[in-house]
Amino acid sequence: MTPLRVLIADDHPLFREGVAALLGSHAATDVVGQAETGRRALEMTRELSPDLVLLDLSMPDGGLWALGQIKCLDTPPVVAMLTVSEEDDDVFTALKSGADGYILKGIGGRDLIAAIEDLAAGRSYVSPGLAMKVLQAMRNPSSEEPKEDLLNSLTAREEEILRLVATGKSNKEVGRALDLQEKTVKHYMTIILQKLQVRNRTEAALMAHGRWPEG
Repeated sequence: MTPLRVLIADDHPLFREGVAALLGSHAATDVVGQAETGRRALEMTRELSPDLVLLDLSMPDGGLWALGQIKCLDTPPVVAMLTVSEEDDDVFTALKSGADGYILKGIGGRDLIAAIEDLAAGRSYVSPGLAMKVLQAMRNPSSEEPKEDLLNSLTAREEEILRLVATGKSNKEVGRALDLQEKTVKHYMTIILQKLQVRNRTEAALMAHGRWPEG
């Protein structure tokens, strides 16, 4: 199995190198680069084409700026924020800007590897302490966001796929469950995200939980 190629961007060398050492000791991950600024993270993403980028939120040039730039690339990698910030604005802005995951730095090494494996498998990840906050926000949308109407726009097949995604299944697992090719599921997910007016699987899954709490 080919190791997951990871780029780590953080302006604190001790923390960055510690994460790199952890992931470097794990057979399923290969740290291909380390960046100390958001701009350097973008440059290295273009140069190295990593599978996954871990971005600090508060580094020079800004993690959110780097996130937006990286997600605009022709073939963007999976991107997760790795930060100390639990502020609502930071969490929601990151997810709306396309972050596939939001991981708090207090996470343990084993849990970080598990989170990365989930992200690599096509699942989303939000630190448990924040997940309920995000879910509650999605269940209580502002009057300007008719979320129920958006969910009603899904076809029966799209709803079926979204329900499975909301249980944490990857595209490959959804394909197995519904006897569909993985690329077909990816195509459906692109349409679902467009219909729901969300940027990533995390927001789509949380909308599904709001409608169908049992997933």
